[in-house]
Amino acid sequence: MADRVSASIVIGGALDAPAFAELAELIAADRLVVEWDGDPFEPEHRVDGEPLRLFAHEVAGGRFEEIEDWCIMHRVPFVRWCGGYSGQWGPERVVAIGDGKAVSYAVTEDDEVVISRSTITALGSLDAIFAHFDAAEFVVPALVVADAAPALPPTAGAHHVQ
Repeated sequence: MADRVSASIVIGGALDAPAFAELAELIAADRLVVEWDGDPFEPEHRVDGEPLRLFAHEVAGGRFEEIEDWCIMHRVPFVRWCGGYSGQWGPERVVAIGDGKAVSYAVTEDDEVVISRSTITALGSLDAIFAHFDAAEFVVPALVVADAAPALPPTAGAHHVQ
C-alpha cells in the first residue's frame, strides 16, 4: 500500500467548457473535496473570479497524479501542497505556472517555503534566492471557463421561505 498524506491543490487559468468537464471528471475520480473534510467537489462549486481550491486526506504519494499531469499537459496553472511522510519525503509545494513544467519546493507542514544551505550555494546570490522564493509563492489566477453558464455564489439561487 502506498504511503498516504494530506494534500491540497489550487487550479486556475482559462479552460473551455469541454476541458473543464474533463478536469471535473478527474477531480471526482480522486474524490477531492471543496474544504478540509468538506463536501465532494461538484462542477457548480467553481466560483467566478477565484481559482479552484481542492483538498484530500490519504493521498497516495501526496500527489494528484492524473490531475497534475493533465494540468501540465494542458498548460493549466496550479499549486499543490502535500504533507511529509516520515522517512520517505518532506512536505512540498509543486508550482506549475502554465508553461508545461512543474517545480517542487521544500516547505514546512504549514506550507512555508524553506531553503537548504546547498540550495543557497547553488543559487549563488541573494537576488537568486529571493527569485526562488518569489517563484515558489506563485499566486494561481482565477479559473475561467469559457462558454459555460456563470457559476453561482454559494447562496445565490436560494429562495427565502416564510
